[in-house]
Amino acid sequence: MTTISEVQKLTSTYLTSDEVDKVTRAYEFSAKAHEGQHRKSGEPYIHHPLEVARILADMHMDYPTLAAAILHDVIEDTPTLKDEIQKKFGKGVAELVDGVSKLTQITFDTIEEAQAHNFRKMLMAMSNDIRVILVKLADRLHNMRTLGALSSEKRRRIARETLEIYAPIAQRLGINNIRLELEELGFAILYPKRHRVLTEQVIKARGHRKEVITKIRNSLKRRMRQEKLPAQIAGREKHLYGIYQKMRLKDLSFSEVHDVYAFRIIVDSADACYRALGIMHNLYKPVPGKFKDYIAIPKSNGYQSLHTVLFGTFGVPIEVQIRTREMNDVAEAGIAAHWLYKEGGPHSRSGAHKRAREWLHNIMEMQTVAGNPEEFLENVKIDLFPESVYVFTPKGRIIELPRGATTVDFSYAIHTDIGNTCVGARIDRRLAPLGTQLSTGQTVETITAPGARPNPAWLNFAVTAKARSNIRHYLKNLQQDEAVALGKRLLNRELEIQESAYDKISVKQLKKLLEEYQLKDEEELFREVGLGNRMAPIVARELIGLAASKTISKKSKNKNAVPLTIKGSEGMVVNFPKCCLPIPGDPILGFVTAGRGIVVHHQSCPNVIEYRNHPDKWINVEWESDIQGEFPTNIRIDLTNQRGVLATIATAISDQEANIVHVDMKEVDDRYTTNKFVIEVKDRTHLARVMKRLREIKHVSRISRR
Repeated sequence: MTTISEVQKLTSTYLTSDEVDKVTRAYEFSAKAHEGQHRKSGEPYIHHPLEVARILADMHMDYPTLAAAILHDVIEDTPTLKDEIQKKFGKGVAELVDGVSKLTQITFDTIEEAQAHNFRKMLMAMSNDIRVILVKLADRLHNMRTLGALSSEKRRRIARETLEIYAPIAQRLGINNIRLELEELGFAILYPKRHRVLTEQVIKARGHRKEVITKIRNSLKRRMRQEKLPAQIAGREKHLYGIYQKMRLKDLSFSEVHDVYAFRIIVDSADACYRALGIMHNLYKPVPGKFKDYIAIPKSNGYQSLHTVLFGTFGVPIEVQIRTREMNDVAEAGIAAHWLYKEGGPHSRSGAHKRAREWLHNIMEMQTVAGNPEEFLENVKIDLFPESVYVFTPKGRIIELPRGATTVDFSYAIHTDIGNTCVGARIDRRLAPLGTQLSTGQTVETITAPGARPNPAWLNFAVTAKARSNIRHYLKNLQQDEAVALGKRLLNRELEIQESAYDKISVKQLKKLLEEYQLKDEEELFREVGLGNRMAPIVARELIGLAASKTISKKSKNKNAVPLTIKGSEGMVVNFPKCCLPIPGDPILGFVTAGRGIVVHHQSCPNVIEYRNHPDKWINVEWESDIQGEFPTNIRIDLTNQRGVLATIATAISDQEANIVHVDMKEVDDRYTTNKFVIEVKDRTHLARVMKRLREIKHVSRISRR
């Protein structure tokens, strides 16, 4: 158990005596504030903040970080206020402590909601001072080391949160030593049986491996001496969670993962790294496609190293990492190496520190467009699990993206406005659609158009959190605007049924209704009606001063008096469900659904029967007479199973200027297949032309809608 004297001794090796005294004063203040408090394990509470400070002192963190670590639970768990900490220890320490403190004053409905709100608060504080996350990671690490006193359910919840959020953040910031321990502890708690089995397997395999590792390391050392290149060579043992993840994600057996021998070579300079690489490739044959140069193109967390895989003499692959001592320090400590060297204090811009700032800037940009803290947390989780690809802009700038990223993700990575207006791309000078997945080394150029806007379909293939959050943000705002326009039409229609009009409503009556509904203005009222959260007939009656229970006129009972016309351009507030996919010319019925606006069904749709219990939500609708655009609909075709028949069908549909959206094939027997097509047509007349042409094909035995 760490004591204050041990922390004093450790910090005196790199802090001034005055700073060590300030750390001691912070301890005395915290010990007094936490006096009488104990952890679940029974030990005095002050031991926890002291252990957190010890973890950070091992990383050579500065005085404000250590003081904040010792004081980090004072605001949250004692009556002490932030102002008091600021008076005694300065504004910097107070801001750090406040950044780590949870939002204990607010009551949340669920644990997940509280987690999301607290996480957003922490990241916002972290954007002002990155040391906030270092204190939080050290706090989480000590908590993970001491989870034994908690209930099984709480242990598992904390372990899951650690593996999903805190370990990935440590990796993103390059703090490898903390990340590895968080993963090992989280794995042991969340999956105890798997952890135990893997531990036994590793111990069993270690005896044989030791001899092989020694022989390989000796051969590497011997060759480096022959080439007169000073180097430090060590074998690396894969940690359990890393083995488990590889087995799970790549569907490998334990022996396939464990029969890889890993070594790290540390040399004096970047030039020596490339010399060492050449020596390794001369000694053992390299595996094609397995070389990665993270020195020329560092990872987003500042990590630099050369990676290669070799065919070893024992018939097993050898993984080799080659780096300098400084690169190794950054690989282990990440942004904490920034304070380790103190090359100009906490405001200098080391590579890892600069990249962490850029990442935080992107996170904060996401925060501004996220609908709520839960959505923001999900976006950050997406962003925390990148396996990177590196692509180039036409001017040679390197853009790092997660594996599976598309040209849409690339466009948003350049700038939000470019993402919002992109219509296509050139990959290595060749035109490519927006959904094309990118590979390392490609040169990508986005094609934009001034009037272009994000498409909801992009959410099917965009993978970066920045792209997805910006697309959602735009669509959300678009839906709000469309809802206002639809709500106004619905309300005017109902007022017309009530033999009134919106411009006849008095300001006093409108103001009274807005107060009753707790709405800001008439635009919000229209939006609520358009989204289906308020029923237009009830709002109309209240606006003209009729109570909902009063008898309404005969004309108002007949909703057919003024049907709502469907233009097809209402966007996301008028929906055509997949169950029937109505098209212009079909008899239709509208159903008001909260949050979605109007769902338009074909009158013969089987699902309409379910709505008979809610007649108040039905709305009479009709197609506009000169409606434009294309609408999807279903057709079913029974075919003789012949080679080339699908191509004939596709050509026939295309010849009639219709577009195939989706095809689903089902074999009935050896001779017949049933094919369900979703095609886009202008109206019933257009569909009739398509179906007539398809009936002329000799292999078509039957054709129908749905």
